[in-house]
Amino acid sequence: MGHDIVRSNLFNTVMKNLALHILFLFSTLTFAANADYPAHWWQEVDRQTAPGWEVLPQDAKEGEVILSKRNELGILSNFAATDFVYKGTLYKSVEGFWQSLKYPESQDDMRATFEGIEWPYSRAEVELMTGFLAKKAGGYANANMREMGIDWVTFQGKKIKFWTVSKGVHYRLIKDALRTKAIQNPKVMEILLSTGDLKLLPDHIMGDAPPAWFYNKIWMELRKEFREQAQ
Repeated sequence: MGHDIVRSNLFNTVMKNLALHILFLFSTLTFAANADYPAHWWQEVDRQTAPGWEVLPQDAKEGEVILSKRNELGILSNFAATDFVYKGTLYKSVEGFWQSLKYPESQDDMRATFEGIEWPYSRAEVELMTGFLAKKAGGYANANMREMGIDWVTFQGKKIKFWTVSKGVHYRLIKDALRTKAIQNPKVMEILLSTGDLKLLPDHIMGDAPPAWFYNKIWMELRKEFREQAQ
């Protein structure tokens, strides 16, 4: 019942701001073409005190910017607490959405009935997680997936190959979630478009990961998409 109220309120907010989104798209095109980017996006951070996983703002080259969680660009992170409703379900972050796909969808799901496997959270609980908590929930799920010998997740009852180098179903699902996040959150849209033509880079080491992992590249594709829609 509570989720229904939240979804309703969020939907109303989205509809009220739809005209604002469209106007903002047009106005931002001019800004982006003559961008005067905030200097703090590249503010130097003491490398000695930073966590080992982090790519720091000053590591960006000319024409690049790190999507650092140390400033407002962090709202583009999958970790960011940005409510959005996707296919009728409320998610508190893209990370929560991503990691929830690894969890059983029902009591009849083979992952729920697999002998010796325990799940620390329900799928609904993970859907409402953000940040490192959601990532931690995904870590538990990864261990279970290895134990079960499966390389797939599910969405609305359909199995989806999880780790793939192609831009397949999982990639398109994550991209659509990021698109929905931007459309339903005016601040996300504002900050994305304010990056102009800068090359967006992740704030953590990615390694040899599948395309769906590179949220920075997906955001650049969506940035172009939103601009073309506004023309």
